[in-house]
Amino acid sequence: MDSIAVNKPQPITIKEVAEEAGVSQMTVSRVLNKQKLVKESTRLKVEAAIAALNYRPNLMARSLAGGKSKLIGLAYYNPSPSYLSALLVSALKRCRDLGHHLVIEDLSDIEGDLDTSLIVKRLSSIRLNGLILAPPLSNNLTLLGLLKDMGIPVVALSFRDEESVHSSVAFDDVAAAFEMTELLIAKGHRRIGFIRGPVEHPSSLQRQAGFEKALEKHGIPVDQSLMFQGDFTFVSGLELASKMLDTASPPTAVFASNDDMAAGISAGAQRRGLKIPSELSIVGFDDTAIAAAIWPRLTTVRQPIAEMAQNAVDIISEITSRTWNGEQLHVTIDAIEIVERESLTAPK
Repeated sequence: MDSIAVNKPQPITIKEVAEEAGVSQMTVSRVLNKQKLVKESTRLKVEAAIAALNYRPNLMARSLAGGKSKLIGLAYYNPSPSYLSALLVSALKRCRDLGHHLVIEDLSDIEGDLDTSLIVKRLSSIRLNGLILAPPLSNNLTLLGLLKDMGIPVVALSFRDEESVHSSVAFDDVAAAFEMTELLIAKGHRRIGFIRGPVEHPSSLQRQAGFEKALEKHGIPVDQSLMFQGDFTFVSGLELASKMLDTASPPTAVFASNDDMAAGISAGAQRRGLKIPSELSIVGFDDTAIAAAIWPRLTTVRQPIAEMAQNAVDIISEITSRTWNGEQLHVTIDAIEIVERESLTAPK
């Protein structure tokens, strides 16, 4: 039986995109690599040509040809699945956009105190161009010092020290928690419970500081009987719901310092027959997927997790594009957005 030749459609080339847009191939390459040396009008023409021709760049070929492909690590030791999901997806997408490769290292199997020497040994077996550290690894000064000695550029998420030996991407947790507390007070709440996150997370202390700062501004004393220690997990919120509601004078609202714990508080309160929000308002922090998945949906602070992950990848890409001289790059995202949903109302 004679074989039948099948003519596969040839992929669109960068040359064809350049001809469609009326620009040079170099200009198309600059747009694809998100370089800033292109006029906005030219960039729009190139992007229109890419869309019209349904061009799909061969990221591997681009990386090999330019020698720009980088191996970027992302190490985490974090109990919040909602936060991690948003972080990993965004970092993966940004690496793909830039033609880099992301190596994910889960260090949650290390029990007890973090063994920094074990972490360094594990990471040194991978020839990384740079490393993104998620909290609480990002504020482990011993680990940061060891990585500096190894010559690995590091971007720490959610932690910035002005005299640090690392680059960073941070969010203004203090200001965001302050604004959320102000909203609770504006709704008429005065007895507000607060669920802390793990003390080893820098954001936990910052969110508590913002909460207490808002209370102080309005002359509301901090009631230690309404302050509870969580660990950023749904289960800890579920367990703390009963403790909080069993106090002599329960709160009318609860501010949990992440969405997972807020969801746990909501589930625990509803198991006891409380109506959310008419009998108990609940707010969270992060605006991860769980905030819109539960009912009533959570009012929460939208932490720009995706933007932070993208910035971290960009910083690694930048500081490894030349011989690294130890220069630190810092990004602080201070735009605050509170997403109001059904879990918050005025107290009875």
